[in-house]
Amino acid sequence: MAMQIITWLAAIPLLGLVTGMRTFTPMAVLCWFAYSGQLSVDDSWASWTAKLVAAIVFTVLALAEYIGDKVPGVPNRTSPGPLAARIIFGGLAGSVVAAGLNGSGTEGAILGVLGATIGAFGGFLVRRELATRFGKDWPVALTEDASAIVLAVLAMSLICSG
Repeated sequence: MAMQIITWLAAIPLLGLVTGMRTFTPMAVLCWFAYSGQLSVDDSWASWTAKLVAAIVFTVLALAEYIGDKVPGVPNRTSPGPLAARIIFGGLAGSVVAAGLNGSGTEGAILGVLGATIGAFGGFLVRRELATRFGKDWPVALTEDASAIVLAVLAMSLICSG
């Protein structure tokens, strides 16, 4: 029971928070967990996430996002388009996890959206501050990439151990 509460109140919002940092990383990690059978989404609308092609597509999108994030002139994550994508994918990730846990997709989506919103704005502010202090954005961006991967794996590990 305690793990379920941690999953719903910590791990799903954490997955959303990571979506606010990097749109496609949580979905890529989630798909690999589903593909490996650690997140049981069989017999649900989210069963597509357990397909190898879904894991590969989201991994390629995540890699492209890591590269695109370093290109000058790319809109920041709080601009309307990128922010909308983060909110949508945060909700999707939360809803997929909820399906895998036989829970409410709506509640999962809400927690994912809240996490993504906090991650987008909080991540923007933290990155801007650190880039200003270090005088360079590149190392901060790489650290953010690595943090997104580690936190997404951590969130999915918590979800799948519950």
